[in-house]
Amino acid sequence: QSTSAEGHEKVIERLLAHGADVNAQGGHYGTALQAASVGGHEKVAVRLLAQGANVNVQGGSYGTALQAASAGGHEKVVERLLAH
Repeated sequence: QSTSAEGHEKVIERLLAHGADVNAQGGHYGTALQAASVGGHEKVAVRLLAQGANVNVQGGSYGTALQAASAGGHEKVVERLLAH
């Protein structure tokens, strides 16, 4: 999740290529999608969604990815999550 929270797109791509579970939960952020959302990392969030990340998963400090993006004030990420 920390890789998503920091927006490291190349590392995310490598992890996904090696079969990382996009819906794995744990830690402060919950899931990678929630971490990307609270950090405002739109490209990472879109990539995770394309890989099958569940937008409705609840966990971590923010609840859902939508709540995380809203908490961070990231309107573009909110729009992407609502569209998915």
